[in-house]
Amino acid sequence: MSIDSLRRSARATVSGLPQGFWWLWLSTLVNRTGAFVLTFLSLYLTVELGHSAWFAGLVVALHGLGGVAGSPLGGMLTDRWGRRPTMVSMHLAAAACAAALAVVTSAWAIAAVVLLMGVAMQAVRPSINATIADMVPAHDVRRAYALNYWALNLGFAIASIGGGAAMFLGYRTLFVVDAVATTLCALIVFLRLPETRPETPTDTAGEPVAEEKVSMLTVLRDAPFRTLVLLNLLVCLVFTAPWIGLPLTMAGQGLSPSSYGVVIAVNGIVIVGFQLLVNKLTDKRSPVVLLSLSSLLFAFGTGATALAGSPVAFAATVIVWTIGEMIHVPTNAAATARLAPEHARGRYQGVMGMSWAVAAFVAPIGAGAIVDGPGPDVLWAACAAIGVVAAVGYSIRLRKALCEEPEEVAAAAGPVRPEEVAPAAGPVKTEDAPSSVSA
Repeated sequence: MSIDSLRRSARATVSGLPQGFWWLWLSTLVNRTGAFVLTFLSLYLTVELGHSAWFAGLVVALHGLGGVAGSPLGGMLTDRWGRRPTMVSMHLAAAACAAALAVVTSAWAIAAVVLLMGVAMQAVRPSINATIADMVPAHDVRRAYALNYWALNLGFAIASIGGGAAMFLGYRTLFVVDAVATTLCALIVFLRLPETRPETPTDTAGEPVAEEKVSMLTVLRDAPFRTLVLLNLLVCLVFTAPWIGLPLTMAGQGLSPSSYGVVIAVNGIVIVGFQLLVNKLTDKRSPVVLLSLSSLLFAFGTGATALAGSPVAFAATVIVWTIGEMIHVPTNAAATARLAPEHARGRYQGVMGMSWAVAAFVAPIGAGAIVDGPGPDVLWAACAAIGVVAAVGYSIRLRKALCEEPEEVAAAAGPVRPEEVAPAAGPVKTEDAPSSVSA
């Protein structure tokens, strides 16, 4: 492939999206570029403050637990209060928590701040994903989610490198920088991003039309979406397990922590370097096919970890499940936006985000217990089995709900008899993506 063709491909990948999306993309990049707290929190607690590794793990788990509550809260605020107010307030709350970590020293005060930070950071994600679904045309939604996910990982890579280089300034300085970056992110949203929450529809006389009220219970009663959430939870468990199980497995084989650092860095390198290419190759593909494929890649990549015995082999397994990650995350977000009613996008994205938060809390505990008990081979076999189950679930349970093309819909419904076709009563507006998550 020539340089010119690569350039044209990259241009096609980023073209055609509204200006507001790029301000949102920039805010994500700025926010993640200063994301030092979670990256260095465990080191801060153990090396700087002298706490045990057990306590450090507990505090990190509390961040995930906060997300379990924060995601549905953010979804509700996104629909009731608005996208932009939710983003600004939650970003500022997260910034306040980061700044607080620079000054508090009590163990339980730190734990409380991290818990609240988990609430704030997860609460902002439904508003981000709902905004993308609001402003981007339906046929470009998955591409937009992929680009925003790329910005998130690009910023995280910069934060990891920059934070390591700036360690001589001290952990507290990094937390202050995190607070400043998150505040700047909130400022970008406040000054440049328009509110995109759909207006209340009106009838022909201009009177407001009452919309069907949607609660969290209503969302959970939506059978196709509930299935999507449960299958995503399975995938998230598989995706989260390597972050705990992989270093323990490598250590058990006598490999050094530096070897793990190099291997896991492959994840970020692959995403930053190839997300746009993967998005180009998967664009316009069936979401069911992509979700099933990504689940199988997670299954194969994690399952093969049991067979790896060298840093190169472990890195190869990371590459496989990272490709699954690059396919799954934007496709799942776009599928959520597709199944959500327009006026309830925030709640739907909030419930979906809760599945990520639950996995972030449960998987580390479960992975550690399995490695300490039956052993790492059992962990990787379980991950492979769960991934395969998820792939089968997507193929069987969601094929009709997520079909996108008119031909697919017709095929799912069966042949139409001529007498069943009524004459058109006037122009009909079709909504490709029913009226949405986020981090």
